[in-house]
Formats: sequence, structure tokens, C-alpha cells
Amino acid sequence: MRDPRIQTLAKNLINYSVNLQKGEKLLIENFGLQKELVSALVEEAYEAGGLPFVSLKEHEINRSLLIGADEEQQNLTAQFEAQVMKEMDAYIGLRAGDNINELSDVPDEKMSLHQKTVGTKVHREIRVPETKWVVLRYPTSSMAQLAKMSTAGFEDFYFNVCNLDYSKMDKAMDALVERMNNTDEVRITGEGTDISFSIKDIPAIKCAGRLNIPDGEVYTAPVKDSVNGTITYNTASPYQGFSFENIKFTFVNGKIVQAESNNTEKINAILDTDEGARYIGEFAIGVNPYILHPMQDILFDEKIDGSFHFTPGQAYDNAYNGNDSAVHWDIVNIQRPEYGGGKIYFDGELIREDGRFVAEDLKSLNPENLK
Repeated sequence: MRDPRIQTLAKNLINYSVNLQKGEKLLIENFGLQKELVSALVEEAYEAGGLPFVSLKEHEINRSLLIGADEEQQNLTAQFEAQVMKEMDAYIGLRAGDNINELSDVPDEKMSLHQKTVGTKVHREIRVPETKWVVLRYPTSSMAQLAKMSTAGFEDFYFNVCNLDYSKMDKAMDALVERMNNTDEVRITGEGTDISFSIKDIPAIKCAGRLNIPDGEVYTAPVKDSVNGTITYNTASPYQGFSFENIKFTFVNGKIVQAESNNTEKINAILDTDEGARYIGEFAIGVNPYILHPMQDILFDEKIDGSFHFTPGQAYDNAYNGNDSAVHWDIVNIQRPEYGGGKIYFDGELIREDGRFVAEDLKSLNPENLK
């Protein structure tokens, strides 16, 4: 018998996240087969009057494909997948799997090639701007290990997070969106961190269950050449199959001029993918009340209560600062006291301290008000 929480999640994804309408075409792309949720999504899509299509992919097979791929193969793959994506009105990306590091030994140049072809031509140029989309993980034993939880305990956590009342969060975010839209200078301080930048005239976008599940962030982008100072991230961040730790960036007029980590050579290779990879494409504030600790899964980590992320690479079209790149790497800093604390200022006014909003109009986004 299917877990009723799966059916609830599928119903929320179809009817709220992508708001599927009668006659609309939906692509369900599942990395790492999860039959129950995919089947539930298909059922709910039909119930809504939509036309579901399913693409099933396995990480081990993708690894084999990527290791042997050349530019012709990846361009043809992008052409094939782009043709399908162009036909879709909505997209649900379901990502699972037993090994977060399955792609860790795929050469950097192969991963970069995949980002420049499939990642750019299918997802950045078509899926993101032209479909109603949502991306989510599925609870597995490997995710439970990363979260340092039992499998059953992690499943309870997962469904609490994913079946949250996102419509309530959506309303609470309005005040932060208004604040950000009226802000020029942002300053962020904390352990090893003191950066300042402008977000003037770049829209703030709220994310409350319509793009990612779990969700809980408001994002914008810095004016491209305005970032100065140093940031030290305090969470591990997986990218291209490798888990980076102790990441530290120094900025001069927007550009990352110095980058360090537990693999300084590898992180600089990523930042050298193209010119835009050394500039920031997104600044976002995380507010999900149920996500408190990092688990090396960016869809969860970037929503951590009391966090922000500062993203090298591509800017989103709806918060565009002129930066283009094949890279888009959300790296997270948590500012709650147990992670060292920190402060965020908007035009000189302290709006969040040690992960809690202190400005009166923003207190509705503190965790006790979102559960």
C-alpha cells in the first residue's frame, strides 16, 4: 500500500507547484528510479486533465555516458532533449539515488561539456524560462546518512519539509521581497566574512514551493561588479561529484580574485569554466523552518533557516544582473549562533542577526511563524 504522504506530495506538486491545467503537457524526469512517486505524479497529472510524459535516468548509466562523451555526442543529446522540452508546458525533476558521489570520477572537462550543452541548451535556455517547473529530491538511505539520521526519521523529516503549507510562506515573504526591491547596499558579516554589494534595481523573487521542493528562499542578484570583500562559507558543498569544504572567496569589483577550499586546484578549475563563473549570479536568503542543518544536498541546504547563499555563475532571467555562465553553484553560509552567527544589513539597517529577522516587518519569516 502506498504511503499516503507520497500521494499528498504528488497532489501538491501537480496542483500547486506546477499548477497543471487541462491539456497541458508535463515532463516527469526521474534520476534514480522512484516508482511510487512517479506513478503518483502520473495519476495526479491525469486527474488534473494533463498529459504526462516520463523520462527515467540512472546515475550509474549517466556516469558511463559522460565518461565516454565527446562534443558531438553531447550536442546531439542536447538537441534531442531540447526538442522534447520545447513541447512541454511543465516539468518535474525528481532526483534520487544511493550515492551522492556517483559522478566524482567523471573528468572535469566532461562535466563542463555537459553543462555547456545539455545544461545550457535544454535547461537554462528552455526549461527554466519557458516551462512551469519544480525540482525535488526523494528520501533515500544515502540522504539519511548525510543528514545523520535514521532512514525512518529522515522520511518523517522529508515529508514535514516537503508537505509544508507553502501558501502561508508565500504570503510571509512579501515583506522581504518589498525590502529587497527597495534596497541598494547589502552588507554581510560573520566569521571570516565581510562583504558588501548592491542589489539596486534587480528584482527580488520569492520561492515558496513553485520551483523547488523543499523550498523557502527569496533571491535576487548583486550588481555584477559591485561585490567587494571576503566570504568564508561554513557548509560543505557538492559540485560536479566532489564535496568542497572550507570554501573562501575574495572579491574585487565583483570578480573572485582568490578562491580556496579543501581542493583549491579543483575549485579554481570550476571558476575558470568561463568568464562568468568568477562573478556572482544570485544572492538568496533561506527561511525553511524545518531545515536546520546541512546534508550536502543543495536543494535542502540552500533553504536552511538562518542561512544565505551566494552563487558563482549564471544569473536567473527574472533577476538578471548581466552575468552568463555554464556554472550556477549555490554555496551556503548558515548564520545561526551554533554556526558562528552573523549579520545582514540593508542600507545600513540590521535586518537579520544570528539567523533571526530583527526588523519588525520581517519577523513573520522567523521559524515559529512559518510552521
